[in-house]
Amino acid sequence: MHRAVFLDRDGTVCEEVGYVNHIDRLRLYPWAASAIRRLNLARFKVVIVTNQSGVARGLFPESLVLECHEKLKRELAASQASVDAFYYCPHHPAGTVAAYRMDCNCRKPRLGMMERAARDLGVDIAASCVVGDKYTDVLMAHRAGARAVLVLTGYGMGEWEYHRHEWPRPPDHVAPELSSAVDWILGEQVRTAAREPAG
Repeated sequence: MHRAVFLDRDGTVCEEVGYVNHIDRLRLYPWAASAIRRLNLARFKVVIVTNQSGVARGLFPESLVLECHEKLKRELAASQASVDAFYYCPHHPAGTVAAYRMDCNCRKPRLGMMERAARDLGVDIAASCVVGDKYTDVLMAHRAGARAVLVLTGYGMGEWEYHRHEWPRPPDHVAPELSSAVDWILGEQVRTAAREPAG
């Protein structure tokens, strides 16, 4: 079984710009590729999990989501970094496009995307971590039994500053951005190994 780091896309790996309704609006944070490469080198599976309700709302076609992920793959590869799998939820119960109007199991904070990754990649969710800029990411991690890191990029600063008193359970860690989140995850790996009995 593999450990994984589940990464939210917009606001965590890429700049939060509202709906990414055109490929030119997708912009990788400058620290994201090196952070992901460090996870690759540490033998974590790296998995993008992203809600893309703009498809259900009729703001852009599903093909754009796939195009964005191909762009991310190319940009990460240029820095010797890679994502093992991309999962996205195009649904919304109030969507205007009938084919995508549903109350699905894959929309965060539900666990459908994480469960699919666990099956596809052989991931041990309990040994894994979720990193995102919204409490929905934190809540998904808690529901799954994974660790949760909130980053303060994207919506994270506002979520933390104005809403953390409403949260039933805080994240396991709060980081300024993805690179710092990876510092903590790799440090946890070392600390966990030190606590395990020898032999």
